[in-house]
Amino acid sequence: MEHLLGLLRVHVHRGVNLAKRDVRSSDPYVIVKMGKQKLKTRVVKKNLNPEWNEDLTLSVSDPNLPIKLLVYDRDRFSLDDKMGDAEFDIRPFLEALKMQLEGLPSGTIVTRVQPSRQNCLAEESCIIWIEGKVVQNMFLRLQNVECGEVEIQLRWIDIPGSRGL
Repeated sequence: MEHLLGLLRVHVHRGVNLAKRDVRSSDPYVIVKMGKQKLKTRVVKKNLNPEWNEDLTLSVSDPNLPIKLLVYDRDRFSLDDKMGDAEFDIRPFLEALKMQLEGLPSGTIVTRVQPSRQNCLAEESCIIWIEGKVVQNMFLRLQNVECGEVEIQLRWIDIPGSRGL
């Protein structure tokens, strides 16, 4: 990992109006992938609006790699059912990290990312300077499924001795 830029903490907050994959509900969990890295949240049983509130940390060495989010329904006796997926680009977030933001009031909006055909944003996503950190909140609309969104938050973790941005 000689070209490590830093760590990206992905806070998987919650799912909203996820698809039913069992008789009345689903047992959803989220997989976050970037390149060869693959991290997973815990399963929330029988819930179409689950709250995971879990931090998953990715090592970032290639800022051009998209992050993929996959939602599955846990099944005990068969393969897990897919409940949708989303993909997003971290380059706008990384560009905000390079700005000289020290001295700005906490809560300042650094930049806004608009929903488009090139991303899975359900609504505008603001990159914000909060208490000395750059933070991005996102609502991702799941694709390849009839309904569902996942709310996440991005935060950067600098590593001493890394190449940095």
